[in-house]
Amino acid sequence: MRYANPVIPGFYPDPSICRVDDDFYLVTSTFEYFPGVPIFHSKDLVNWRQIGHCLTTKEQLPLSKAWTSGGIYAPTLRYHKGWFYMVTTNLGHCGNFYVKSMTPEGPWSDPIPVAQDGIDPSLLFDEDGRVYFQSSRVDDQGSGIYQCEIDPETGRRLTESHLIWRGTGGAHPEAPHLYQIDGYYYLMIAEGGTEYGHMATVARSKDPYGPYEACPYNPILSHRSLDSPIQATGHADMLQIQDGSWWAVFLGIRPVSYPKRHHLGREVCLAPVTWTADGWPIVGEEGRMEPVMKGPELTEVRWPKKPVRDDFNEPMLGHDWMFLRNPAANSWSLSEHPGHLTLRGNETTLDDAGAPAFVGRRLRHFSCRIAAALEFEPVNEREEAGLTVFMNENYHYDLAVRLVEGRKSIVFRRTVGSLRVQKIKDCPEGPVELNIRALPERFEFSFRSHAEGAGVEMGWGETHLLSTEVAGGFTGVILAMYATGQTGGEAPALFDWFDYEPLD
Repeated sequence: MRYANPVIPGFYPDPSICRVDDDFYLVTSTFEYFPGVPIFHSKDLVNWRQIGHCLTTKEQLPLSKAWTSGGIYAPTLRYHKGWFYMVTTNLGHCGNFYVKSMTPEGPWSDPIPVAQDGIDPSLLFDEDGRVYFQSSRVDDQGSGIYQCEIDPETGRRLTESHLIWRGTGGAHPEAPHLYQIDGYYYLMIAEGGTEYGHMATVARSKDPYGPYEACPYNPILSHRSLDSPIQATGHADMLQIQDGSWWAVFLGIRPVSYPKRHHLGREVCLAPVTWTADGWPIVGEEGRMEPVMKGPELTEVRWPKKPVRDDFNEPMLGHDWMFLRNPAANSWSLSEHPGHLTLRGNETTLDDAGAPAFVGRRLRHFSCRIAAALEFEPVNEREEAGLTVFMNENYHYDLAVRLVEGRKSIVFRRTVGSLRVQKIKDCPEGPVELNIRALPERFEFSFRSHAEGAGVEMGWGETHLLSTEVAGGFTGVILAMYATGQTGGEAPALFDWFDYEPLD
């Protein structure tokens, strides 16, 4: 079997993986989006399907204080004696905590806090029964990876926290994962930041608290200064599979323009791990991976393809959908108007770091067709509903229905930092179909009247203006249906269906 990287495309950063018999499970970061921490299942490490989220309630995942690219950072997934453990950081709220479940689909427990601060936490269940907790933090001992022992039932810290490794000198030593292999403790971390100097490094010791000896082949994974379509590789996690071979999952990005800029977010990649004669792991070919590689010797299991159209006829939203922070209780419904997604806006707009009425999904392909059928009759000029191509509150493109000088209108708006440009055309009566065509370097916007059937072009916007390099942050582009400016008593926005059709 040969496979193409990324194995999970789109905004799914900071992957962590575990194996249970012949099944593999993987989680990623979600930052300010809700529900939090998607969990994926695979039988062959290449074909993945999402089976749920680890954090599905406001009590598990409070996000009211989450700033842009705040919230959930870098989870780690581990399995021990019949229990799955997912440990992560809620930046701006409770800090480091873990949840646990006997089934990966959940439900997962209430958060169990750990009194060691920092970010990117991880767990090692030692063969002697001890449980070690690691995180990246800065303390009076300096910046690096700190460790303590905890009680896995309560999260109570059993020892003081100690600095165990500073890394090799790269910026931001983070994303620790500790493994117990052949008499050694191997500590793999990320260094260099999440930009183009990103890398994975490793050290080992006979004692979990060190001292740690750095691998002479570091970095064991990095694409810095390489002419590769996949860049910024790092933040890795590894495991051994059934045939004894080792594999690593890690994040990477795919820039589409020069200077290098990426807008899909950080994506999940896969590569084999080889061990040197002197006992060190190396990811890929001498620390490099290829866009197309030979896969593991496992039976390939392909999951059914998802349908292009979501007609909102199910009682629950699918796993692809998510909200911007915790949604207001009355902001959305699948039952108020059966067969429709109903959105009721509030005073929070797309320009605010809050929780507008917003139901979105990740952009996962460079080329795709996005469309939605919208029925909306605004009664004042504060109300608006439509589609957004959203990076954050300062960088987004919107195609919406609203009143302009008392006339029902279609508005195409580009918000790029402090600059805003919009185009306005009369909107026909009745439902309208809003259309977006995504291409590698541009998004094209149009609408069509259900009554007339003729398409009307509204304009386009560059993808690179919604890239991380321009807009900042740690996320990727989200395609969302939204409504703003309503009081809750006015006519809602009714979305009859939503299409997402990959074209590449």
